Amino acid sequence: MTSILEKGGGAFKGIKLLLCENPLPPIEEAIAAAQAELPRSNYYTEAYSEPLRRLISECLGISERLLHINAGSELILRQIFDRFGQCVHLLTPTYALFPEIAQHYTETRLSPEDDFAFDLEKLKLPKETTIVVIVNPNNPNGGTFDMSPLPGLLARHPDTWFLVDEAFIGVAGESVVHLVSRYENLIVTRTFSKAHSLAGFRVGYAVLPERLANELNTSNDAYPLARPSQAAAVATLEHEDKVRDRMNQLRDWTGQLSLQLRGLGVRTFPTETYFFLADFAPYDATQLAERMREHGIFIKPLKDPMLGKSFMRVTTALPEDNECVVDALRKLL
Repeated sequence: MTSILEKGGGAFKGIKLLLCENPLPPIEEAIAAAQAELPRSNYYTEAYSEPLRRLISECLGISERLLHINAGSELILRQIFDRFGQCVHLLTPTYALFPEIAQHYTETRLSPEDDFAFDLEKLKLPKETTIVVIVNPNNPNGGTFDMSPLPGLLARHPDTWFLVDEAFIGVAGESVVHLVSRYENLIVTRTFSKAHSLAGFRVGYAVLPERLANELNTSNDAYPLARPSQAAAVATLEHEDKVRDRMNQLRDWTGQLSLQLRGLGVRTFPTETYFFLADFAPYDATQLAERMREHGIFIKPLKDPMLGKSFMRVTTALPEDNECVVDALRKLL
């Protein structure tokens, strides 16, 4: 049950580096908006989260008819895979949910020798592929793809769906939502869990061709969000300048943590987000993670058989917590 392990970290109360949760709390405006809605929680939200739907439409410059909102992007991804996940093509390593929910998958491997970079122009698909997944920025390494080859791929494979997961697009990367209205085989998914610090509110959305958006909207709960969740998402979107400033801060902390790990002999890979891949060779990542947990630090091995036993994804914590991490590793390595 990989997707469960990806979320929450159970009841662990120490420093969590295994997740891609934003270490910063929601912005003050989002907290205030959620609190203001709590006394009205005996009422449903507007159908199809209309205020949030309208604001997303305005912010992205797209039609509301192309939007589907749900309680977290994982629900949307599962719905999409239920429909088109017969033969999925992945760029791996990737988000652990995708191999789990695919009925069958093939893969294009991203190589550590290339710092996990890849030219999408070179992407080759098996003939039976029903959907291609591109995670941009990519999870677990945090790098971004040049998306300029995407229109050509969409045109060359009109009968294959392309899913671009933009979970971390608020942190880095080039969005492709503007292409959805031009291509009938493109889906873009997004979440408020990452850059916007609303993981616990469970708000996600997709930008899809109108026929698919209609199908998802009519086959789902018309009131998918709690009132505080919708209010927090609206307030956060209205203060995107604050979110951008916080992302700069998180990237700085990430760079400092990566540099400190390299000082301990750990190989770290380039990232544009607030997490990165680290190779702790010659150490076994599973054993090292168990030892770190004894020091109050929760992290998990990547367990990608193609990369070996020494890889872990590291998410930045607050600076004082990062210092604790570095001190613990200094003792363990």
